Amino acid sequence: MASLPTPTKEGGEPSESGNPQSPNGPAGSGGLQAGLKNRHLSMIAIGGVIGAGLFVGSASGIAAAGPAILLSYALVGVMVVFVMRMLGEMAAAQPTSGSFSAYADRALGRWAGFSIGWLYWFFWVVVLAVEATAGAQILESWIPAVPQWAWALIVMVVLTAANLASVASYGEFEFWFAGIKVVAIGVFVIIGLLAVFGALPGSDNAGSGFAHLTDTGGFLPKGPGAILTGVLLVVFSFMGSEIVTLAAGESSDPERAVSKATNSVIWRIAIFYLGSIFVVLALIPWNDPSIEKDGSYVAALNSIGIPHAGQIMDVIVLTAVLSCLNSGLYTASRMAFSLGKRGDAPASFARTNARGVPQVAILSSVVFGFVAVFFNYQWPDTVFAFLLNSSGAVALFVWLVICFTQLKMRGIILREAPEKLVVRMWLFPYLTWATIAMISFVLVYMLTDDAGRDQVLLSLLVAAIVVVISLVKESVRKKSGDRVEGDVKGAVE
Repeated sequence: MASLPTPTKEGGEPSESGNPQSPNGPAGSGGLQAGLKNRHLSMIAIGGVIGAGLFVGSASGIAAAGPAILLSYALVGVMVVFVMRMLGEMAAAQPTSGSFSAYADRALGRWAGFSIGWLYWFFWVVVLAVEATAGAQILESWIPAVPQWAWALIVMVVLTAANLASVASYGEFEFWFAGIKVVAIGVFVIIGLLAVFGALPGSDNAGSGFAHLTDTGGFLPKGPGAILTGVLLVVFSFMGSEIVTLAAGESSDPERAVSKATNSVIWRIAIFYLGSIFVVLALIPWNDPSIEKDGSYVAALNSIGIPHAGQIMDVIVLTAVLSCLNSGLYTASRMAFSLGKRGDAPASFARTNARGVPQVAILSSVVFGFVAVFFNYQWPDTVFAFLLNSSGAVALFVWLVICFTQLKMRGIILREAPEKLVVRMWLFPYLTWATIAMISFVLVYMLTDDAGRDQVLLSLLVAAIVVVISLVKESVRKKSGDRVEGDVKGAVE
């Protein structure tokens, strides 16, 4: 049976050598180990789509669009489903820790893999600072005797230690973090629906049915344009869905894990995003002041008489923050590892210890995370604001690259190993091009928004710098290769 070749460096050296243990090679020889169990990957796939932004950011979306925010979530959800289907097609055929960066390297060119890999790493390093600070704020409110910076340091150190121990440690932490998120939202949706239909009376809002979706200015109180405004506010809360395709490279059965994750993304988004936001909007009017004051989920819980709703939600948000921090460190380190394997990062990034852990890649990523945390405390409105804005549109860039990569990788897979095409993008290539058009439209529309404009322009600036670096690096590499080839030829003659 033919197997899909792995991407190679110039000269045919494998970028990530395979073995029966792991697609990334044996531990101790620069490879990762298959340390993630099926239950780890299942929960990473489910929890990866639930970011802290869903809990703390949904209030601003509801305020901007009213009940129509459901359409905003649905539009972005459809876009994410399509992107994940494309990524699943490639990842099932060739699971690797570099995921879309490694595929872009092969399908679009070395410059593409280098650029999107480093941009993605940069995005998650900044996320480390954001999540560490958010978690520290909650912990400080519980135990004020410990300063906020100390809490940020503690959570970073603990999760760094877990990632350094083994990939199984990361998987175990994420299994429980994601499990708490999933159970919390599931319980919220069930209790909320019981209240909506009058089976759980506890306040004036219980038993209201669907009335609140239209009784305060209609379903579109801010007009149709607010749907697009809502898209800008919610799109980035979906980032993280792709993590399972990176993690699959460290499982014993990556093809099955990717297929399962890709096929389940539709119901995950439907239940966790659309389902929970629907419950909030059905329980209380969209313009209820408590939504912005307390947060959408706390306001909904309070409306049906759930005691200590604020404290309960703080625990859930902290869990979501720690989950995102844990996965952010894992994701950044694995992307750095893959870049190192392909010669696009220091070679030390690609070295692993006896447990198959890329220690240098992890420590390098967390060091930059600590630097970003420092910037957040020292210069929050200047340096850190620049970091936030300059990484703000990277998620959309990543999704665009996945689309363009899949257009070419489909042909490569069919030509070299058609039996590996176990996951297929629907209506190829039409839905792929439609997704490209959707993402491009969102990017262009962001230029009309004051906050979005800064994110797009600064992200484009950083992306342009990284692309230029990659092109210069590739040019130097080719010239160096030409010189070596000329020297060898002269010596032979």
